[in-house]
Amino acid sequence: MESNRRLSPASKPDDKKFQMERLKAVWPEVWKLMRPRRGLLAIGFVLMVCNKLAGFVLPYSSKFLIDNVVARHETGLLRPIVLAVLLATVIQGVTSFSLTQLLSKAAQRLIAELRQQVQAHVSRLPVTYYDSNKTGALVSRIMSDVEGVRNLLGTGLVDFVGGIVAAAIALVLLLRISVPLTLMAVGSLACFAIVLNKAFSTIRPIFRERGKINAEVTGRLTESL
Repeated sequence: MESNRRLSPASKPDDKKFQMERLKAVWPEVWKLMRPRRGLLAIGFVLMVCNKLAGFVLPYSSKFLIDNVVARHETGLLRPIVLAVLLATVIQGVTSFSLTQLLSKAAQRLIAELRQQVQAHVSRLPVTYYDSNKTGALVSRIMSDVEGVRNLLGTGLVDFVGGIVAAAIALVLLLRISVPLTLMAVGSLACFAIVLNKAFSTIRPIFRERGKINAEVTGRLTESL
C-alpha cells in the first residue's frame, strides 16, 4: 500500500508527459485531415462570428429600450429597436442553419472516408491479429472511434472558437460598464471552471472504460450471432 501511495504522485507527471508526447505525435495527422478543408473552416468561422455578434443585439437593445423609450418616452426609437432585434434573430437563424449544412455534412463525409480507410487497413492485417482480437472490438473501432473527428471538422471546433470570441467581446463590454462587477463574475466563472475540471477528470476515465466495455459487449454479441 505504501509503495502504491509513493508511486501514485510520481505517475501523474508521467501521465501528463505521455499525453503531451501523444498529442505531438497525433497533431500532424490531425493537421493532415484539416488542411484540405481550411476554406470550409474559415467560412464556418466567419458565420460563427456573425452569429455571435448578432446575439449581442438583443441584450444591448434593452439599454435603449429602458433608457430612451421607457424613461424618456422616445417612442420613435421603438420601431428601429424592434427591426434590429428581428434582423439579428434572422441572422442568427440563417448562420446557424448554414453552419449545420456546411460543417456537419462535411464531418459526416470525412467520418465515412475514415471508416473506409480503417476498414481497408484492418482487412490487410495478418490472420494472427484476428486471432488475438475480437471481431466486435474491431467493428466498434471502425464504427465508433472515428466519431471524434466530428469535433475537429464539425461544429465543435468552430463553436469553441466562437465561444472564445464571444467571451472576449462580452468581457470588454462588461469592463466598460463596471469593473468590480465584472471581476466578481469572472471569479465566479473561474470557480465554476475549477469544479468542471475536477468533474471531467473524474468522468473521462469512466468514458474510456465505457468504450472498452462497449467494444467487449459488441464483440461477444457479434460472435454469438
